[in-house]
Amino acid sequence: MAKYLGKRIFYLLLTLFIVITITFFLMKLLPGTPLTNEQKLSPEQRELILKQYGLTKPVWQQYLIYVAGIFHGNFGTSFQFSDQAVSYLISSRIGPSLLLGLQAMIVGVIPGILFGALGAIKKNTWVDTGTTIVSILGISIPSFVLAVLLQYYVGLKLGWFPIADWGGFAYTVLPTLALAASPFADTARFIRTEMVDVLNSDYIELATAKGLSRMQVIFHHALRNSLIPVVTIIGPLAVNIMTGSMVIENIFSVPGIGEQFVKSILTNDYPTIMAVTIVYSVMLMVVLLITDIIYGVIDPRIRLTGKSN
Repeated sequence: MAKYLGKRIFYLLLTLFIVITITFFLMKLLPGTPLTNEQKLSPEQRELILKQYGLTKPVWQQYLIYVAGIFHGNFGTSFQFSDQAVSYLISSRIGPSLLLGLQAMIVGVIPGILFGALGAIKKNTWVDTGTTIVSILGISIPSFVLAVLLQYYVGLKLGWFPIADWGGFAYTVLPTLALAASPFADTARFIRTEMVDVLNSDYIELATAKGLSRMQVIFHHALRNSLIPVVTIIGPLAVNIMTGSMVIENIFSVPGIGEQFVKSILTNDYPTIMAVTIVYSVMLMVVLLITDIIYGVIDPRIRLTGKSN
């Protein structure tokens, strides 16, 4: 298991280095500068500011300085906020983003598993049809559309939850539901398909023939074996939540890194854009690493071969 984890961590660090490199040079290809919209600055003032941020040096020198700074936890200084360290901007905003992401995964995946299993157990009944329709709607409706609908009907009309801003738990409910819709639908659809195949397999018939109860067959055999492939989609689900949170955080005025990322793009705040991209990449790779570990626990053959599907 240690060798398996060591190999995964090595690939994670290698991937992170590639992401840092590609992100840095892509930023250099963007048109304009952080001072493009500053019409009141003279050419001399622009040159002085660019020199202050090290943007007048050759690109390869800027790259080496940036990489060295990252290893020391220094992501540079924000262009959008004067003399504000990017690391501070991210650390002060990452909490709400992580909270929403974690809640969305829990609210989406766990009920999705139960919902999909119910559809498989009640195959070809009105229950199965209902779960399928809900899953299709969850996949088809974009998260930002659902967010607006939740704001209007649940927040404004019914007044159950705040429609924006950030405070206690009540402020997290609507953005969490908006983010959780897609993973809920994907998980339900996937587990339903997998469980239908499992329930029709020979070893399920053998377990039934041995006298096991219906609930024992479903939970100890069918559901457990159906969960193994579901683990593989946790990574893509996490990606959907991360990318969706950028829009959702802006809609609900959540002070997270997604909102900051959008603002940074509008102002060409290169250091913040690169730092947020790296943070998102690290979060995704950690999720994938945890997924591999869970997969190895569920299926010991993965640990022996060092491979996962």
